[in-house]
Amino acid sequence: MDKMRLDKGGWLVVCDGRKALILENLGDEMFPNLHTREVHEQPNPLTSAQGSAAPGRLHAAAGGVRSSAEQTDWHDEAERAFLRSLAGRLDAAVSSGETTALTMVASPRALGMIRADYSDVMRKALRGEVGKDLVKLPVYEIEKQLLLSGAAK
Repeated sequence: MDKMRLDKGGWLVVCDGRKALILENLGDEMFPNLHTREVHEQPNPLTSAQGSAAPGRLHAAAGGVRSSAEQTDWHDEAERAFLRSLAGRLDAAVSSGETTALTMVASPRALGMIRADYSDVMRKALRGEVGKDLVKLPVYEIEKQLLLSGAAK
């Protein structure tokens, strides 16, 4: 595969459902130099620690049949809210001219969640998406994994 190309001044957004790193390329396309611009984190306790009530019960309209309702996954809801907020921040950055190019790197699950919140402006600025979970790595390792090794395009 060819090396991933990142425009000068372009943002590389590395995220999952709890943490996001917004990295800016201060180098050029040939020799990227990623620097951390923003870090967003959200504490997200386990679902069992967030929910307090037992799942509800549903009553059928006819007959005496009852069934249980699935418990809300608060952990999943918190991840969705975090990614929705991140998409809003990125949309604002593109709309205000802070950046003109975005590349998203996220776990496949988080990538699927955040795509629903891309605005038209953000879609136009999007240069690529990579389905990898690299948010826990240091910046130099992210750079090595994506830009230098040619692992993604």
